[in-house]
Parts: sequence; C-alpha cells; structure tokens
Amino acid sequence: MKQFRENIWDEGEYNYAAAYGFVPNLHAYLHDEDDKTRDCILILPGGGYRICAPHEGELVADEFYNRGMNAFVLTYSTDVTQSVPLKEQPLNDISRAVRYIRKHADEYNISGGRIIICGFSASGHLCASLITHYKDINDTNPEYADISNRPDGAILSYPVITSGEYSHTDSLNTLLGKNASAEELDYFSLEKHVSVDTPPCFLWQTQTDELVPVENSYLFAMALRKEGIPFAHYVFPTGTHGLGTIKNTSDNKGVYTMEQVNLAVKALKEGRGVNVSDMRRNEIIEEFSADTYDTITATEPAPVEDAGLWIELACVWISRL
Repeated sequence: MKQFRENIWDEGEYNYAAAYGFVPNLHAYLHDEDDKTRDCILILPGGGYRICAPHEGELVADEFYNRGMNAFVLTYSTDVTQSVPLKEQPLNDISRAVRYIRKHADEYNISGGRIIICGFSASGHLCASLITHYKDINDTNPEYADISNRPDGAILSYPVITSGEYSHTDSLNTLLGKNASAEELDYFSLEKHVSVDTPPCFLWQTQTDELVPVENSYLFAMALRKEGIPFAHYVFPTGTHGLGTIKNTSDNKGVYTMEQVNLAVKALKEGRGVNVSDMRRNEIIEEFSADTYDTITATEPAPVEDAGLWIELACVWISRL
C-alpha cells in the first residue's frame, strides 16, 4: 500500500479564520502492487461540522481498500469552538479535493475510474451539498478551474439533509451560525436542490438513530426518486447514530483527522481563540483535557448485524454504476 498526505490548498489560498494553522488535507491509501486502474472513494468523517471523527475515516478507507478500491480521507474545515460560521468553506474543500484527485488521476491509477464520495452524518450533508450544488463552485486556481468537481456517485451514511422540521440544528448552526438567513437555510436544505444532474446515491440509516432523524434520508431519497436519479436506500431497524464501519474502534487508526481540533485547543489554552466566549473556551478545554487527541474514544457500538452489511451493499451498488 502506498500512503501519503497532501494539502489540497496552495499557500495563500486558504484563509478560514478559525483554522489555527490547519490546512485541509488528503490521506491516501493506494494500491501499488500493479498498474491496474481502480475506482476511487473519497471519505469524509462526520462530527457535526465540529470535528472529523477518526472512526469514520481510516477504518472506512481500509474496508474499501481491501475490496480493491483506491481510497482517500479528506480532513476538511470544521470548528470545534462553534464560534466562526464555516459557511461555504467545507463545500469548497470537498470540491477542491475532487478536482485534486482528478488532476492526479493518472498518477493515482484512477484515470477512467469512478470517484465516489462517502460521508457520515454532517459530512453526509457535505457530500450531499456537493452533488446538488457542484455547478455553483468555481475554483479560482487555473490549475483546477477546468477540472470537473462532479463525483460519479455518493454514499450518504445517516446523513444530515434538511434545515426543516427534521433538521439536526447543531450541525447547521456550526455550519451557518445561529443567525443564518432564510436563503442560507434553504440553500443547505438539500432535498430541495436535487436535479436531473445529481449523481447516483447510496443512502443508509437506522430507524432508531437518536441524533439525526431517519426522515432526513427519506426526504433525500424521495427527491432523487422525483428527478429520476438512480439510488439505493437502506433503513435498518436498529442501531445508534455514528456506527461507522460497525467494527471495533479501540485502536488509534485515523487520529490525524483531529489535527484542526488539536490546534484549536492549543490556541484556546494560550488565549488565542477567535471569537470564543470564556464559557465555550472552558467547555472545550475540559472536553479535550489532553494535549493532543491520540486515541479513538468513540464508544464501540453494540453488534448490529444487518446494518453491518452496508459496505458490502455499497460495493454492489458501485459495481452497477
């Protein structure tokens, strides 16, 4: 396996105010045993737009890599302080990441292969934002401006979709701020923006999801159906939110996705927070009391045999695209 890390923004291109020195980046997991052209999956960990949860990154990449795909994990812009609305920055990050991979497609042995994006919860919202709004995103760097940012398909895992009745308000508050305009909320209520040009989708969620109402995936599936977009939609009867691969998460795989959080916490401890109230600063310092986040602490989910089949089902779906 060939592994490496690359920043997706060149020096001077990235200026999110609460980055604290972080630059969005890709971690690659590429097959190097032959020159075979392979499909590619770009994985975005969820985390309410506050963090990129480690258990939804490298562990997922391993699963798809072991099934023959080349895999990337994107650590995109988040804000653990919930003090500087992200607005379009995460959407610009994922758009650039798709263009970056396509620019290097021959080098990565995916030329002619499909690029599938895969997100969880809030990053499911981010993936759905790209497949509904990709035409709106212009890249000012001439190296990428003419490269397509439209994925060939999207896997949306227990996704946040709507800003309406079934919204996960905490995610949208972090993305847009608590004083978002009606226009912003409409733009990021993604069931309203599916079109005939939206790529095919694979959705899965559990009926008992306690954080993101299952109606989110139903709303998006119905919108896809209305526009005639091919999709698969699985709703499993039981399982908590944040299942990821539904495997043991007790090791330290993928903790690199916490880079921005580590930098933000360090800045807060040094009194360098951007627009962070004293109350929020103290909450974060208590929550992240260690100097760095170097182990996966997500609770291991109880066995959910049927939901655990989602990766196999997704691979069948990919093979039919």
